[in-house]
Amino acid sequence: MAKPTAGQNSTVASAALASASRTLALEIEGLKALAASLDGPFAEAIDILFAARGRIIVTGMGKSGHIARKIAATLASTGTPSQFVHPAEASHGDLGMIAKDDAILALSWSGESTELLSIISYAKRFSIPLISMTARAESALGQAATVALLLPKAEEACDVVAAPTTSTTMQLALGDALAIALLERRGFTASDFHVFHPGGKLGAALRHVGDIMHKGDELPFANAETPMTEALIEMSRKNLGCVGILDPKGALVGLITDGDLRRHMGPDLLEKRVGDIMSTSPKTVPPTMLVSEALNFLNEKKITSLFVVENGKPVGLVHIHDFLRAGVA
Repeated sequence: MAKPTAGQNSTVASAALASASRTLALEIEGLKALAASLDGPFAEAIDILFAARGRIIVTGMGKSGHIARKIAATLASTGTPSQFVHPAEASHGDLGMIAKDDAILALSWSGESTELLSIISYAKRFSIPLISMTARAESALGQAATVALLLPKAEEACDVVAAPTTSTTMQLALGDALAIALLERRGFTASDFHVFHPGGKLGAALRHVGDIMHKGDELPFANAETPMTEALIEMSRKNLGCVGILDPKGALVGLITDGDLRRHMGPDLLEKRVGDIMSTSPKTVPPTMLVSEALNFLNEKKITSLFVVENGKPVGLVHIHDFLRAGVA
């Protein structure tokens, strides 16, 4: 079999790029239409979801079901207890997963997925709020909903078969919009987010400086009258590339780093005292600062270590190597 020529490869590549651009353009248009369509029902849906004392039950069939699973995961990770319930399994016992204090978010582009009927009936029977995400207000799902979030009509990216593309993109985006609006309504913080994301690089970045800092006997200290010979021994023993200078009350008033030593290198360096070469007003951070913020601060200031200060006194020190060990840098 003959290999494709360079010209044929170029033609195939151009066609693929044109297809990708067309798909993205159609989905962007769908998102623009969705943004323009947001109105009162969205705010009503947020009120219902925020007021739910139980969980948000997210459901959908087929491709809508895949999107529903992702929405449920996003809600759960941003402070809104949530669970996906498969509509086909609901009538075979999984309706027991839905409690009276829950609220339901049901996804169906047509609004006529027969698998959703048992959940719709269950919501009516027990007066459980039902929020629909559908393109048809007159559909069974749209009519049964407490609040209907209507998706605007949009062209799918595939003109050969109506494979869900633009429609599922809009569903996903609207789910994200609900999750973020709820996050902001709850006052959800980065610290709260870390509780649900303790693993991986994201989890590490959301830890606090106090979690990774050196402290106690690991910290290198001297005072302004300390001879440089002793300060160098302290720097070498603690091996953190610096020494903090304390005043008589224990406050951090200066810093000597490897860079300071290089700048003051000379035959009389060892005859000097710490106060002769220390840098005043050292850069510091509080122990409650996020690790990611502290790393950005290090990079911005082009330094390799920071003393951690609380109530004016040093309680720890973080070095660039600590960020590497924590998996952030």
